Amino acid sequence: MNRQLVVALLALATVFAGVPAPAAAAVDQTAQQQPAQCTFPMTVTDATGTEVTITDDPERVVTTNPSAAQTMWELGARDEVVGVSQYAMYLDGASEKGNVSGSGGLNVEAVIGLEPDLVLVPNSSYNAEPDRVGQLRSADISVVVFESGKSLDAVADKTERVGRMTGNCEAGVERAGEMRESMEHMRQALDGAERPVGLNSFFGYTSGSETFISDIMTTAGLRNGAAEANLTGFAQINEELVVDMNPEYIVVPDHAPVPSSPAYNSTTAIQEGNVIVIEAHKLQQPAPRAIEASEEILEAVHPDAYERYQQLETESATDATENATETTADADATETDATESPATTESSESTTESDAPGFGVVVGLAAIGAVVLLARRR
Repeated sequence: MNRQLVVALLALATVFAGVPAPAAAAVDQTAQQQPAQCTFPMTVTDATGTEVTITDDPERVVTTNPSAAQTMWELGARDEVVGVSQYAMYLDGASEKGNVSGSGGLNVEAVIGLEPDLVLVPNSSYNAEPDRVGQLRSADISVVVFESGKSLDAVADKTERVGRMTGNCEAGVERAGEMRESMEHMRQALDGAERPVGLNSFFGYTSGSETFISDIMTTAGLRNGAAEANLTGFAQINEELVVDMNPEYIVVPDHAPVPSSPAYNSTTAIQEGNVIVIEAHKLQQPAPRAIEASEEILEAVHPDAYERYQQLETESATDATENATETTADADATETDATESPATTESSESTTESDAPGFGVVVGLAAIGAVVLLARRR
C-alpha cells in the first residue's frame, strides 16, 4: 500500500506450503470470524516429519533465519525473541538479542545457552545444517522446521502458523489475513491488464517457478520470464536465455548489482531503464513484508492499477473501522443489558465464545486489528 496515502488516511526470503488463493467473498467472510485463541500443549508435525510438542506458551524463542525473525517482529512479538541470526540485524531492536550465527553457520552452543522454549528453523537453515538441528533436539529443545515456501499464500500460511505456535494466534490470523486481502486487491486492480515479461536477477541467479519471488512478481502484474523458460526454483541463468527472453523489467534486491553485460544491455529493460530495485528483506525473505515487494513492483509497472489497489486497500480499512465501531457499540449495548439482566450476560457469553482454530486453518482479518496492522506495516 502507498505509504504516504495510507498513513495519511489511516495513521507489511524458504519455508512454507502454499494454500489456494482466496476469493474476495472469502476474504470478507473470514473477516467476520471470531478472534483466534491459542491452546497449549500443542503438537505439530514439522517439515522433517518430526512431531513436536510445545508444552506451554513460549516465552523464549530463537529464530535461525531472518525470515522467521521478521515474522515474529510483524506479529508484535519481538519481546519473546531471545536469539536471531546475523542477517536479522536490520530489524529494530535485533542487535539487543543474542546472535546465534557462528563462523560455520548456526552456533548450537549459543542457542542452547539462551535456554529457548522454541526454536524456529526455516527450511533453508535445516537443509544447510541438519546435524545442528539434531543437536538442539538432543538437548531437549523444541525445534520446528518449516517447509520450503513457494508462494505468497505460503508466506501468509506460515505467518499464521508461527502466531499459533508462539501464542500469538490473533496477531498471526490478522497479519495473514491482511496479506491475503492485499493479494486479492492486487488481482482485482490488475483485471484485464497486459502483463510484461520480468526477470529477477541476483549475482547470476534468478527465481524460476515454484518460488515465492516468482509469486511476488506475478501477483504484481509481471510474467516471470524465468518460469516461462522452464526454470524451476532458484537457478543460474545463461545470457543466451536472457537475450531470447528480452525482459521488459528486471527486478533486483538492493544488495545485488544491476546486471551489466552485452546480453543484459540489449534487453528492453536495460535500454529503457526499467530496473526495479527492492530492499532484500522484502524481496528475498519469505515473511510478511514480501507483500511490500509486490506493491513496489505494481507501482512501477502498472501505475493505474496501483492507484486502484490503493483505493481498494483504503476502502477495506475504512470498512474495518466502521465495523469495529459497530462492534464496540454492540458490546456497549450488551454490557448495559447485562447489567439489567444476568440472563442476558450468560446468553451473550455463550454466543461470543470461540473455539481455538486447527493448525492449518485459514482464518480472516479481525476488524480493528486490520487497521492497526495496516498502519504498522506501511
